[in-house]
Amino acid sequence: MNFIISTSVLLNNLLVAQKALSTKTPAPYLQGIKLEVYQNEVITITSNSDISIKLSIKDESLKIESQGEILIPGKFFVDIIRKLEGETVEFSVIDNNILRILAGDSDVTLNLLNVEDYPELDFPLNDEPIRLDSKIMKSIIRQTTFATSAIENRPILTGVNIRVEGEKLMAIATDSFRLSQKNVDIPKNLDNMNVVIPGKSLDELFRILESNLEEILIHLNHKSILFEYGNVLFQSRLLDGNFPETSRLIPVEFPVIIKFNKEKLFVAIDRASLLSSKEGSSSIVKLNLRNDNVVEITSNSPELGKVTEKVYPLEKTIGMSIKIAFSSKYFMDALKTFNSEEIYVKFTGEIRPFVIEGDNDPGLTQLILPVRTE
Repeated sequence: MNFIISTSVLLNNLLVAQKALSTKTPAPYLQGIKLEVYQNEVITITSNSDISIKLSIKDESLKIESQGEILIPGKFFVDIIRKLEGETVEFSVIDNNILRILAGDSDVTLNLLNVEDYPELDFPLNDEPIRLDSKIMKSIIRQTTFATSAIENRPILTGVNIRVEGEKLMAIATDSFRLSQKNVDIPKNLDNMNVVIPGKSLDELFRILESNLEEILIHLNHKSILFEYGNVLFQSRLLDGNFPETSRLIPVEFPVIIKFNKEKLFVAIDRASLLSSKEGSSSIVKLNLRNDNVVEITSNSPELGKVTEKVYPLEKTIGMSIKIAFSSKYFMDALKTFNSEEIYVKFTGEIRPFVIEGDNDPGLTQLILPVRTE
């Protein structure tokens, strides 16, 4: 096997491929990057227990002298390519087990892993995939995965439930204390779908969706889901089990609705949380809608002191007077997902879940459970 390629082109692809490299597995072959060299393309394959990535590299700089396939220690290979100074890099295999790397004034040899140990990975494509604008896919991930559970005692809640019903795609995430739901209209009536994708897999996909390509194709199989994006095939395992039915959790009637400037509300909650008696997701603040249409955000710590922030609604509030306590972190996490400058906070009662929505974020609903303080 022998070929030459642009160093920067190779590195850009390796930075994507390494997202599926396994770092903790006892199986050394899963710490490797499989390189398959054909007549006019180079393919890289990486995989861990959650995701697999296949990249097809075709470039005018690519000059292939001989074909073959090898398995390269992934971390070391990426680090070496990252630090090379030559504009192009040449690869050749010596005695079937050593990779020679030539670039500029650098001459590096790297011991190869046994390519026969690497599992055969399938990346099946459907004839009629779901087609989504890549910007919409990014927004779905950004607006939902933060609400997945970080605790493994209910594995199904560590994922995002993706459903296709008719011409609507729904993405739902919850950790039992908050819920994020994003509804998107899809242009084509496809078969119904109901799967749960690990939140961490979607976060890695989000980091790949950086170029200006317009479309991402979604291919669903029984045990995996595959996202096709440019020259990237990104495959994730699915979580087994039934995702909880959440449709009944979201209220439809709201006795109290308050319209806020998102940034001013965020800053007020952030400042109030500084003197909360608890930390992290347990940092509790209180919201009090007074009869004069002024909202107070407060926190109190016997050891530290008390904060009172006044926030003025943008419009006359629907309904009057409510007091409710909640996690400041959960509220601020939810606010960060909105593109809208103005948001609505909708209450059903002082000890019932409340909802956040925005005019410029159609289909997005954030729900938070209040906290009892007495």
